[in-house]
Amino acid sequence: MNEKLLKYLMERGHLSAQQADKLRSEHASTGRSIRELLNEGGQVSEEQLAEALAAVYRMPMIRLYEQPIPMEVRQIVRADILRDNVVLPFGFDENDPGTLLVALNDPMNIRGRDLVAIASKCRVKPFVATTTDIMLTIDRYYGTEEMQEAVEMYTKDNEIDTSLEEEILREDVNSSPVVMLVNSMVEQAVRQRASDIHVEAEPDRVRVRCRVDGVLYTTANYNLRLLNAIVARIKIISGLDISEKRKPQDGRFTITVDRRDYDVRVSTLPTVYGEKCVMRLNQKKALSRSKKTLGLSDEDLVKFDKILSRPNGIVLVTGPTGSGKSTTLYTALSELNSDEVNIVTVEDPVEANIEGINQVQVNVKAELTFANALRSILRQDPDIIMIGEIRDGETASIAVQASITGHLVVSTLHTNDTASSVTRLLDMGVESYLIADSTVGIIAQRLVRRLCPHCRKERLPLEHEADYLGLSAKERARQTIFEPTGCQRCNGTGYFGRIGVYEIMEITPRIRGMIAARATTDSLRKTAIEEGMLTLKQSVRRLVLDGTTALTEMYAISVEDHEQMMKKNAAEE
Repeated sequence: MNEKLLKYLMERGHLSAQQADKLRSEHASTGRSIRELLNEGGQVSEEQLAEALAAVYRMPMIRLYEQPIPMEVRQIVRADILRDNVVLPFGFDENDPGTLLVALNDPMNIRGRDLVAIASKCRVKPFVATTTDIMLTIDRYYGTEEMQEAVEMYTKDNEIDTSLEEEILREDVNSSPVVMLVNSMVEQAVRQRASDIHVEAEPDRVRVRCRVDGVLYTTANYNLRLLNAIVARIKIISGLDISEKRKPQDGRFTITVDRRDYDVRVSTLPTVYGEKCVMRLNQKKALSRSKKTLGLSDEDLVKFDKILSRPNGIVLVTGPTGSGKSTTLYTALSELNSDEVNIVTVEDPVEANIEGINQVQVNVKAELTFANALRSILRQDPDIIMIGEIRDGETASIAVQASITGHLVVSTLHTNDTASSVTRLLDMGVESYLIADSTVGIIAQRLVRRLCPHCRKERLPLEHEADYLGLSAKERARQTIFEPTGCQRCNGTGYFGRIGVYEIMEITPRIRGMIAARATTDSLRKTAIEEGMLTLKQSVRRLVLDGTTALTEMYAISVEDHEQMMKKNAAEE
């Protein structure tokens, strides 16, 4: 079956021959199934793998987010058994009421099928579904009840004796109510594709919010008495001091959810009502992805490759916090990573470990700053240097010198677009001729939300929208755009995932001369556009016209545009 599965995926273009050979080799050396390796490696999507398994094992496929599950079916098997075995009964066969329909992520999961058959005393008809679909559906139907039970158990225990809180929390006992609550909180957030979890103290409650596709949504509210226990548990697994509640603290921990490893960065902050805790979720393998998945157009891919192929110089990636800069940097490093080059990074913090790359963590207490680390790195015979962020003139100056002396330096800056990055370096005290000599390319980027393909709604643009998109009267009559609606698949938001939009400025001889002459930001931008640079607005416009994203996401690129368009929309309505 392993070979049939690989053949199916290759025939449909989901897997290359080289990837298949690597999987065969891993299977031979580890003895693990191809399905397991595919599920963890990310070579194909979960949906593609589920479709392939259904075809190879000749089983029907089910999408559970489209399937309501009756109460009598939900009461057959306990939630913990369903989670442990990644199975889910979802209905009875219409033609045979004695047959229970069951979703599995693995057609060979005989144990899961048997457990459901024993608990239900019914025959089982298996269907294939993705792991995420099964676990999300379990969360949807059972998650609230489980978390509520954990809350009630904790409250009951603390009515007996509240002085044992820290001692109980220090024990790594999976059955502890608070351990269960925190684990469920993180697991559900991961399955909902959240990037951050916010645990916030309010006057009369603990509010939990998750950031999904860049937007915060409230996911739970708890009694205020639970705050200290939740925060203490998070601190313990993050290696923080649970007795220190007056100062901000930073830590991290690793958690495995549905056989995928996640690195969780934790930050605590004292507020007037108690400590606030934010957890940032990073899948370990998600940062170093293929550049084709970033959202770069064919033209931008050519520019991207051209910039990275330079043997020396500085490549800057700019944008606000949360715009995907780290992902772009890690993708660039993965592209450049080989046995022939020595790559060294200095980061604060190291967001993902990449095999074959030497990564240095900034440590201010040990006086290991960006600048000090860079000086040491230059004595380590590097070919490529990655600086997590250029924050000051000293770091900028060393980076420029390193690039001029034969190293390729990649780094990030917090600026709004490509042209203003030059101004920022000048403000940091770097000489204009050095910026001109060292810089080979600047990439500005943002993330916009993808419309959910299952519920997006098509319509013709209004007059002011057509003007904003630069459409003629003739084009307006036939050009449609899409807007969000909301369904179970996207959890009612109308969006599912995000995609990058890019503005890539190649430093051509003409632009290099203008930088050396201290040209203004506007004139640099104008010249770059004349030489073929697509602005952020032009890049997102392409995604609006092909239905990938909504027009409101295009407005969000510019605050001024957003305010103006909201007024026009209100006026037309």
